[in-house]
Order: sequence, then structure tokens, then C-alpha cells
Amino acid sequence: MNFAIVGCGHIAKKHAEAIRNSETATLYAVCDTVQEKMVPFFEEYEVKGFLDLDELLEQEDVDVINICTPSGFHADIAVKAAKAGKHIVVEKPIALTLEDADRIITASKENDVKLSVVHPNRFRPAIMETRKLMDENKFGKLSHANATVRWNRNQAYYDQAPWRGTKSLDGGVLMNQAIHNLDLLVWLMGEVDEVYSMGATRLREIESEDVSVGVVRFKNGALGVIEAATTIYPRNLEETLSIFGETGTLKIGGATANLIEHLNIEGLDDQVSNDLIDRVKSDPFGKPGHQWIIEDMVEAIKNDREPIVTGTDGKNALALVIALYESADSNNPVKLIHESADTNRPIKL
Repeated sequence: MNFAIVGCGHIAKKHAEAIRNSETATLYAVCDTVQEKMVPFFEEYEVKGFLDLDELLEQEDVDVINICTPSGFHADIAVKAAKAGKHIVVEKPIALTLEDADRIITASKENDVKLSVVHPNRFRPAIMETRKLMDENKFGKLSHANATVRWNRNQAYYDQAPWRGTKSLDGGVLMNQAIHNLDLLVWLMGEVDEVYSMGATRLREIESEDVSVGVVRFKNGALGVIEAATTIYPRNLEETLSIFGETGTLKIGGATANLIEHLNIEGLDDQVSNDLIDRVKSDPFGKPGHQWIIEDMVEAIKNDREPIVTGTDGKNALALVIALYESADSNNPVKLIHESADTNRPIKL
């Protein structure tokens, strides 16, 4: 199937590589309002280029639109693509407001096109092994979880483009960097009932927060702690996700949450645990998550099923971020209303 990338910034390169490495996908075109940004794709791939989105959407040969623009533009582009009958892969976050997320989801349903949100960390071996353990109820009654993103994004990072760190187009550490970990938190622990959060802009000259801490209560009664920052000196320190239950303890760590650093499950032999830890360590990234999402979109279209990561999944991760923002702004706890998502959809490993 033919894919077209809209927005030729940094993340578009990952999409292009994922499409090239997928036997069932072809990169047909790229689109950007700045001609120079498309040049590297002309040199690397045999693709068509479009300065005008409407002209791209008129191309009958295009099956799927990959939206890689700044986040604040996602909704308008996605709605146009859906109305043109194009399936949609949209980078995280799905949008910057729940209203825009709903616009994308509604347009996709009304025009009978598939919609997938790019949360590729779900496909890392450590995460998929954890999900299997959770599905098998190996942790028993859940006590709490901890999601931590301790990264560095210096001022030069934000100064690269005028939209970075803005509230209208980008958001802060929760919306941009930590949302992947928050997606995993919700996917593994279940829906969030209530949050209480504090955020600050301590070191970077941006509109949004560069550090945030918060606590959550899940609908199943378990508690959680969230810490996210782009202020860590002098480089990325860690991204971790820890889960604690009555019969199990697990910590996923490393710089980008791709290693099982600790695993202790009641009844699971130490050798089996160590073998699992070593197996993940030997190939911590596995097949790239973007490639998973590209290939899954093709299969979803062919088999007329929902993609593994749906628009509702993307909206639920966004809802957690927005609730954390609202709590920090009001200095009060905030209740979440989750749209139902089938968190038990099987993943073909």
C-alpha cells in the first residue's frame, strides 16, 4: 500500500525508514509547505513531492497519510485526510485538546477510514513481555506503579523551531516526551480515575512545563506516581516504569524504558526470570515500533479491523496529560472520564 508523509521534520525520517523496511508498504510521496525540507526525501527515496496538502489528497494512488507535523496541526490535517478517504497514521499526541481528538476520531468513523496513533513503545520486547505477564495476572492485586521520565532537552533543542515548547502547537514535557510512558502506564495498569499534579517551568525558556510531578488513582484502586522532566543535567538519565502487586514486582528501565531491570514473580523460577531479562537485553528494541505500526495499518486495512493502537487509545493518553495540566493549574484533584478502549486486544508477537 502507498503511504504519504505530511510534515518533513525530524520524526518523518523514522516513518520513511519504517515504510521502506516494510514489505507491505511503499513511500509514495511527501508533503511540506517548505520545499527544502522535502529535498532529503527526494535524494533518499524515489518519491513525489507536494507543497499543497489538498493536491496530495487528490492522488488516488495514496492509501495512507502519515501526519508528522507539529502537534497543533494534527486535527485539521487528519480531518481533511479522512474526508478524502485516506487512512491515517498520526504521530503522538493525537492532538493537543480532547475536542480535536474527537474531531479526528469522528471524521475517521464517518468516512470509514482506519486511524492509528503512533505509540511505538508498546512494541518493545520488555513492554510486550510485561503485557503478557499482566494478561496472565502474574502480579495479583495491584498495589501501585511508578512512571518516570528523567531526560534532558536543553534550550538549543527548543530554539531549533519556534513552535517547540508552545502551548498551541507542542506542549511541554508531559505532552511531548512523557506521553509515551503515560500511554504504557494506562495500557498496563488500566484506566485512571483521578490525578493530582504540580508542574513548573524551571530551567527552559518555553511556554509549557519542563518538569512535572503527580499522583494518580486508577479505577482498579491501585495508585501511581508520575515524574517527568527535561531539566536533567547534562543528558538523559532514565525512563522507567515499575509495577508492584501482591505476587509480583517489575521494573523496566534504561535510558528509554527498554530493559527489564528487575523481575520477581511468585512461582516463577529465578532462572526463568533471568533468562527473560537476558533475552530482552540481547535485543532491547526488537523490530522498530514505527515499523510495527506501519505493517499493522496495512493488515488492519486488508482485514477490515481496528489497528492495534486506536484513536481512542491516543485520546486516553491525551486525557491523562490534560488532566495533569488541569490539576496543576487549579491546584486540585481532577477526575477523568475515559472513553472505553479494548486494552485486551491481542498483539501478534
